[in-house]
Amino acid sequence: MGPLNPHGAGLGLRRELLNALEVRVPSAIDFFEIAPENWIDMGGALARRLRPFTERYPCVCHGLSLSLGGPAALDEILLRKTKAFMDAHGIALFTEHLSYCGDDGHLYDLLPIPFTDEAVTYVAARIRRTQDILERKIAIENASFYVMADIAEMDEASFINAVLEEADCLLHLDVNNVYVNSVNHQFDASAFIRAMPAQRVVYMHTAGHYQEAPDLLVDTHGADVIEPVWALLDEAYRHAGALPTLLERDFNIPPLDRLAGEVERIAALQRSHQHPPS
Repeated sequence: MGPLNPHGAGLGLRRELLNALEVRVPSAIDFFEIAPENWIDMGGALARRLRPFTERYPCVCHGLSLSLGGPAALDEILLRKTKAFMDAHGIALFTEHLSYCGDDGHLYDLLPIPFTDEAVTYVAARIRRTQDILERKIAIENASFYVMADIAEMDEASFINAVLEEADCLLHLDVNNVYVNSVNHQFDASAFIRAMPAQRVVYMHTAGHYQEAPDLLVDTHGADVIEPVWALLDEAYRHAGALPTLLERDFNIPPLDRLAGEVERIAALQRSHQHPPS
């Protein structure tokens, strides 16, 4: 059987949730997302516990440390391990952040790439190399950021569009990141969504965040999704279609049933965008 494409509403497959998920996977969950760095060298009991999920459900690999915009050489060893992992588990889609997180070592944060023509060329070449090694198109995720780079020749939406075009890759649209950036950098989130090329969007994220101040949001993935982000997800579906969407929850993780309620809200919103044939 070939790789399974994700559909519907999904949840991150975190080790903290394994015990509960092994008892029962809530019906709202259609797919899981996996951070390959957390699993590719894992053997023994944990590897055996992963296999039933990848056999029963479509999964997405969402990279954490490839550092597509970073100055250090692309980690081709990690990419080859990731390809082997994806092939072994029948995973079709790989996504990664449009940012950088390392130089001589890992910086443990996602940092913004300068929005310049030179950066477009540099990042697009690294994305094309990534796609060559993985033997599939990847989707890049718009990242949250808190300071603008000193040099900027274009805005974030124009930069993303330029990278997508030059790299000929796909877009992983993180709706919460759009909202967070729109507050922190004072732009129209709806206009940003409409500026994204709908034909390249294949996957979405939604999540909660922390409000440090009225004009400063921090993308924590540690709280429930707020109403303005739900409204923005609805707009994203109107623009690009009700594409596979993941609820991100990485900290302050509540019981599975509570998470399932938010996943079901994603699914219900998706159903509202499905029109019966005429």
